[in-house]
Amino acid sequence: MWFDESVFYQIYPLGYCGAEKENDGGEIRHRLDAVEENIPVLKEMGFNAVLFNPLFESERHGYDTVDFFHIDRRLGDNDDFKKLVAKFHEAGIRVVLDGVFNHVGRRFFAFEEVKARREQSDKKDWFNIRFDGNTAYNDGFWYEGWEGHMELVKLNLQNDGVLDYIARAVRFWIDEFGIDGLRLDVAYLLPEWFFEWLRRVVREKRPDFFLMGEVIHGQNFAKNITPDRLDSITNYECYKGLTSALNSDNLFEIEHSLERLFGAQPWCLYTGKNLFSFADNHDVPRAYTALADKRKIYAMYAILYSMPGIPCVYYGSEYGAEGNKGHGAGGDDALRPSIGEIDKNKCPELTAFIRKLNAVRSAEPALAYGTYDKCVLNNKYMCFKRERGADRIYCAFNISDGDVTVRVEEAEGTDLLTGEIRNLNDIYLPPFTVKYFKKN
Repeated sequence: MWFDESVFYQIYPLGYCGAEKENDGGEIRHRLDAVEENIPVLKEMGFNAVLFNPLFESERHGYDTVDFFHIDRRLGDNDDFKKLVAKFHEAGIRVVLDGVFNHVGRRFFAFEEVKARREQSDKKDWFNIRFDGNTAYNDGFWYEGWEGHMELVKLNLQNDGVLDYIARAVRFWIDEFGIDGLRLDVAYLLPEWFFEWLRRVVREKRPDFFLMGEVIHGQNFAKNITPDRLDSITNYECYKGLTSALNSDNLFEIEHSLERLFGAQPWCLYTGKNLFSFADNHDVPRAYTALADKRKIYAMYAILYSMPGIPCVYYGSEYGAEGNKGHGAGGDDALRPSIGEIDKNKCPELTAFIRKLNAVRSAEPALAYGTYDKCVLNNKYMCFKRERGADRIYCAFNISDGDVTVRVEEAEGTDLLTGEIRNLNDIYLPPFTVKYFKKN
């Protein structure tokens, strides 16, 4: 499918466009031009899909939605976004939105009605409420919040009214804006039947509609990656393993995850399935910041692009943007700056490298659909093979400050990154280099 062959670019729109931190309910500010003007750059870079984090009317950060049918006034209006999606499509770039269906903000219309009418409200069963309790907000009743965060009111997905509202919203997004897919926020908390229900809703409109779930824990979610449920989930295991392996000079760590998830053994969890892969996103430290030795940034992205999965780059990280959310580091806001605050000339070599990776990934089906096999593994260098039919690509990485020679088979191959031709039984890797050799 198109999403298996795509390279995604992730945008957190409220941050990207420099929106206010709080929605004051005032006039509409038309800021989506900041995204539109970057479309030619994304196309030139080779990205062919974009993932937007929340952009519907919310109280603060977007995940506290108050209206599923209107673009957040801090970004613009529905016409602005409709035109933006059309511009992306003209450039050959698909558009995926963040679907936040587990919880809403306290100003969501149905919750406001419950606060006003309590037991008399016909929306009281839209939420998990006890009228004999209370919360720190002193509403005079208790309700379930997302993981204890009471500013995020959990929806009761068992309620027909809630499902009808969500279905109408999703159909509206497809009909009005022409979106191509959805990321399901906190999918690990959504019931399995919800995936099947949502698949039926979107299939009425688009048989190739992309559904990807956010899963941050290590549980086995493979049973939900089926044609009747989800197409993919976020690969947090390899995100964590990749950063840790590079920082500890222990490539055994990331290879263990790759084998466990995608290997040829019967016990491997996601063999033949493409998880949504990333080096950073709006919730975790920037890749460039997370790496202790910045020389390894090329290996990080080269492994990301060549391992099984759908690669995604978080906006600004192609330029080496930095940011950390730890104590005293600025919290989430430090990860979500406006695009104008990012120095686009900081790491031109990295920008060019990601452009090259985009081109190679889009041109080689073996990297989208091929099998995964370990070939050579050492603490500071490794090589694995991606194979599909007659196409065989050896992906080799050296994260040490010494020269390495990797031997895989007696045949000739061409490096997809440089055009170098050499015998695959003699792949020479200078310090901190990567190679993608395709067998000739």
